[in-house]
Amino acid sequence: MKLFRNIFITSLVILTLSSCGNKEKITYNRGKVKFETISVSSKLAGRIYTIYVKEGEIVKKGDTLALLDIPEINAKMMQAEGVITAAKGLLNMASNGATLDQMNQINSKIDASKAQLNFAQESYNRLQNMYKDSLISLQQFDEVKMKRDMAKAQVSALEAKRDEVHKSARTEKLEQAKGQLKRAIGVKQEVLTAANEKFVIAPADMSIETISLKEGELLTPGYSLFNGYKKNSVFFRFTVSESQVYEYEVGKSLIITNPFTKEEVTTRIASINQLAQYANITSTAPLYELSESIYELKVVPTSDISEQKFYLNATILIK
Repeated sequence: MKLFRNIFITSLVILTLSSCGNKEKITYNRGKVKFETISVSSKLAGRIYTIYVKEGEIVKKGDTLALLDIPEINAKMMQAEGVITAAKGLLNMASNGATLDQMNQINSKIDASKAQLNFAQESYNRLQNMYKDSLISLQQFDEVKMKRDMAKAQVSALEAKRDEVHKSARTEKLEQAKGQLKRAIGVKQEVLTAANEKFVIAPADMSIETISLKEGELLTPGYSLFNGYKKNSVFFRFTVSESQVYEYEVGKSLIITNPFTKEEVTTRIASINQLAQYANITSTAPLYELSESIYELKVVPTSDISEQKFYLNATILIK
């Protein structure tokens, strides 16, 4: 019995030592694969009418991802069309001047004024001869002359008014009508821009990783409907302490190795940024003193790696 117990203990010690000997050494060379993320939302609230893509699908820039139902747009479009019609009517009225009825009224007033002028002129001629023969006083003659002059002025004023309305309205009225039409067109353009928001468009070549809502649900402004990764935006992230960061500098070339496929990638350090102590780090164990600051190395490829396959947060090593 004692013999069996000794054999069991010996075997357990051997297995423990073997496990410790095969334990992978953790170093600063270990990093993670990252992608530039993209969130797609809408500027207007609407109910999701149709979703055209699925999670995991690759889309191109400009592809329609979803269609929203926004009933308010149709009502606003009808209002904008009505405002434009009214503004065009005002502009045409200002450009064409007076209507036929208005012209007839002015001509009737001119005819009446001319009749008064003729009567005043005849009275003036008759009294002028009488004044020469000293049959009337100078005051009586001046009164008749004044009435004739007033009749002439009235005829001239009405004829000038007729010419004004016959040609066109005053410049101020035309400018006012043009301004109202421009404002109405601007309102319509604003509605057309809003109408385009019914279509949720892919802003870049990307993968669709998650779709946060379903058809029939309400999408609020700014809420992310689609989340994904920008195509060909892979980069690598390493975390180092301040005691190690001086070994690196922006622009330095590095060879990155995929430990699973053994493929290598030529890269360069794009940036070195300090991280907060509570930030997420890529190393699997704290290889630094707690009093040390930690830094992130952002490393980007310098060659075409479109043929290589990478997965988010997969391990990557510095050769």
